[in-house]
Amino acid sequence: PAAPAKEKGTKDGKVEKKSAKPAAKPAAKPAKPAVKKADKPKKDAAKAKSKTASKKAAINKAKKVQTKVIKGAFGTRVRKIRTSVKFHRPHTFRPPRNPKYPRKSVPRRDRMDAFNVIKYPLTTEAAMKKIEDSNTLVFLVHTKANKHHVKAAVK
Repeated sequence: PAAPAKEKGTKDGKVEKKSAKPAAKPAAKPAKPAVKKADKPKKDAAKAKSKTASKKAAINKAKKVQTKVIKGAFGTRVRKIRTSVKFHRPHTFRPPRNPKYPRKSVPRRDRMDAFNVIKYPLTTEAAMKKIEDSNTLVFLVHTKANKHHVKAAVK
């Protein structure tokens, strides 16, 4: 920043601060001076931004050089540890199926519905004894049904 030029009527080049609000007469034509004042700070701001950016770049460059000086130009190289003797090529990407239209018009009916899981109650002597003694019903069930199927069917 350059030193301020000496103004007429002041000692030692000291400039008195003006009030923030302008006088009544200059307020009549605010358009032209406002535009000119607005243009200059934009250019100054752009210059300041470019200066700060160049300073940062220079600092980063200097830091990189500093690390090279401290650590040396040739860094330590790291090798990938191989865990197997054979080399297998990596798996290629296999996207999931995304069909344009369904291959079957109607989905297949689920054969294991509640009426097919439980067939009929068992009526042997042992089953009748269970009904009388322990208040338990015995049913014959589909061969491929599991406990979850039976539970859902009873529910």
